[in-house]
Amino acid sequence: MTDDIVRELGFLTLGTRLKRLGERLQAQTQELLQEAGIDVPASHMPLLAALERLGPLSVGGIAQALGSSQPGVTRQLAALQALGLVDSAPSPGDLRQRTTSLTSSGRRLVQRAQRTAWPLVEAAVVHACGRSGSAMLGQLAALEDALTASTLRQRSAALHSEADRHGRT
Repeated sequence: MTDDIVRELGFLTLGTRLKRLGERLQAQTQELLQEAGIDVPASHMPLLAALERLGPLSVGGIAQALGSSQPGVTRQLAALQALGLVDSAPSPGDLRQRTTSLTSSGRRLVQRAQRTAWPLVEAAVVHACGRSGSAMLGQLAALEDALTASTLRQRSAALHSEADRHGRT
C-alpha cells in the first residue's frame, strides 16, 4: 500500500488534509441527501440554511454568513435560482443592491431536509468523530479564530523575527 504523504506531513499539509476530508464528507452527505429525495448539491445546503435562518440577504451578507467568497456565492445562487429554490429582488433600501430569499419551493425543501437528511448526516458525523467530536469542533473554531487574527505569513514573520532576536535562524 502507498504511504499517505498528506497525512504523514502533518501540519505542513493540514489545509490539503482538511480539504480532502471536506470533499469526502460532502460526497457522503450527497449520498444521504439523494436517499432522502433531495437532489440539491450538499455544498449548497449551508447557503439554503443561511437564508432559512437569517431571512433575505444580499450576496455580500450571504458570503459573510458563510465565510465564502462573493463569486462563489453568486455561482451557487445562480444554480439555486435555476432550480427555483431562491429568488432575488431589488433591495428595498438600496435599489442598486439585490436581496436573495428562499422561494416557497426552497422553504419546503429546507424544511424537508431539516426533518429527514440533516439529522441523519449530523448523527453519522457525530458517530464517526466518536468521543473527540466536541473537542475537534472547539479546535477547528480556535484555528479559524487564530487565522483570522493573524495570517500564516504574519505568524511566520513573527517567528522568524523572534529567532533572529535569539541568534537562531
